[in-house]
Amino acid sequence: MSTAEAAATAEAREPGTRIKSSSPRQIPAVGVVTEDEEAQGVFTSMDLNRVIKLLEETEKPLRDLAQIFKILNLCAGKIKKQPHFIEPAYNILKLCGLPFLKKKVSDEITYAEDTANSIALLGDLMKVPSSELRIQICKCITDFYHAEPPKQHIPEVNCTLMVKAQAASGICAHLDDPDPSGQLLFRSSEILWNLLEKSSKEEIIQQLSNLECVLALKEVFKSLLTRGFSHYDRQLRNDILVITTIIAQNPGAPMIECGFTRDLILFATFNEVKSQNPLVKGLKLSNSYEDFELKKLLFNIIVILCKDLSTIQLLIDGKVILALFSYVKKPEKQKIIEWSAAQYEELQLHAIATLSSVAPFLTEEYMLCQGNARVLAFLEWCESEDSFFSQGNSFHGTGGRGNKFAQMRYSLRLLRAMVYLENETINKDLCEKGTIQQLLGKI
Repeated sequence: MSTAEAAATAEAREPGTRIKSSSPRQIPAVGVVTEDEEAQGVFTSMDLNRVIKLLEETEKPLRDLAQIFKILNLCAGKIKKQPHFIEPAYNILKLCGLPFLKKKVSDEITYAEDTANSIALLGDLMKVPSSELRIQICKCITDFYHAEPPKQHIPEVNCTLMVKAQAASGICAHLDDPDPSGQLLFRSSEILWNLLEKSSKEEIIQQLSNLECVLALKEVFKSLLTRGFSHYDRQLRNDILVITTIIAQNPGAPMIECGFTRDLILFATFNEVKSQNPLVKGLKLSNSYEDFELKKLLFNIIVILCKDLSTIQLLIDGKVILALFSYVKKPEKQKIIEWSAAQYEELQLHAIATLSSVAPFLTEEYMLCQGNARVLAFLEWCESEDSFFSQGNSFHGTGGRGNKFAQMRYSLRLLRAMVYLENETINKDLCEKGTIQQLLGKI
């Protein structure tokens, strides 16, 4: 998911990779008295050597995973009253990210439940108010995907276990937790991407389609868009938007309920339609690659959102049709300030393609914006001899380099989408404007 540059930037921001200890060989008292009877029975004083050996083994068998996590759980349970337990918990977490070997072929089945419960514990540990621990938890889970095959640590198996443990939901819900290091969000989003790519996409979408997760995504995206200025922030912002787009494909995702749909519509149109909303006050996109990609991603999510009929009024309020039609015209060089000529052409084609999906749901808005007249006038320009150097450098511009074929093709598709509705008002308006004669002249 993340480019090498984003990863390099993230690594540069890591808080030192390890918590230093005042003593290189300090062993905390694991078998101390606890109120939990079950925990009391886990270790006795005679087990201390076993515990040390367990933690020092370089190649740990899968059967030991549950025991290591019990030690980790004991340490985590004491952090609130005894903060010095953060260090051993941190170091044990580093061990948990290492490969665990199968001694027998049956180990994978035998210890499947123990492994799932152990991974579920990682989600519970995210509640511990320690930035270092949370980052290490994310690194630990990330290591599940990048272990080397000779260690018999298969990423797909780990994904299956994490899906069973509801890991996606637990991680996503904490995306907007305070984190001075800036690493938690990067690591968490990387894990979510790995889960979406390497396990059941439908299952992960279901896990992320709850109010807590969508709210966290909303707050993180808004923060990165309005207050993030670095290349790293913009790239991470776009990754979060792609994850959001995937979730938005699920009709059950509470996008409207948490206000995310309204905000996304605002962000998609604020450049074209003036708004007094404080969210976009002073907000401006540059012609950087990341901002250009953001604009296309916002057009794309509008197409996804319009399939939910509950979104229609929000699209009307956001003047989406008017915003998209601002691109359906001859390019005016003096007004193309934000984008390069090539970028504007691609956005123009993307906007017309978006109209083909959205306008059929908003026929009244289409007519109020004089949609037919705008498209026909644009078609006239497409067949004119007006000098225009098409770049043809995008998916939408295929076959259109040096001409206006791509613009003509997408305009005709828009007209076809509207005619297909068999809406008497729209079709009568087209006839009155001489559409038949104009189109026959192109044959």
